[in-house]
Amino acid sequence: MNKTATKKQYLTPTMEDYLEAIFNLDKEKRAVRVRDIAERLGVRMPTVTNMLKTLSEKGMIDYEKYEYLELTDKGSKVGQEIDHRHQTFKSFLTDILRIDPDQADEDACKMEHAVSPVTLEAFVAFMEFIEACPRSGATWLEYFDEYRVHGQPKDTCLERMKRFAHEYDARIKEMEREKIEGEA
Repeated sequence: MNKTATKKQYLTPTMEDYLEAIFNLDKEKRAVRVRDIAERLGVRMPTVTNMLKTLSEKGMIDYEKYEYLELTDKGSKVGQEIDHRHQTFKSFLTDILRIDPDQADEDACKMEHAVSPVTLEAFVAFMEFIEACPRSGATWLEYFDEYRVHGQPKDTCLERMKRFAHEYDARIKEMEREKIEGEA
């Protein structure tokens, strides 16, 4: 969980879910109402009202009953951080592990509350590495998909290494050609 220095600043996973919902609704609509939050989170309006009081006391939102609400600067920053964690995990689950998007969204919501900034940074770096490094990328992920489906690879490691060496050489030549063309 993401505990901060004082109890007043501590946010439960439920509070984080509300902040993330408000953050995303604000991006979509700019005018966030209790009803919007209730619909987004699948809860009753009195439940939302109680949570909004708590978030207001923590300085995360500006809220007056029967009015639109707004994130404070602090609430907006926290909402953005939560949304970033969520999107990072959802992307990992869908793009790397090939999990169904709806299931990935549900799982990302659980994961976003339990991970430290250090772990999140490692996830981001890993995903960037897979996308950028010629030794990985689509081919590597296709092999992973195959392994998940069949429980083992269809061909041997030696065959894959030979194919990899050929693809790697071709990629190096392509990168060198792009570099030369870019310098010309």
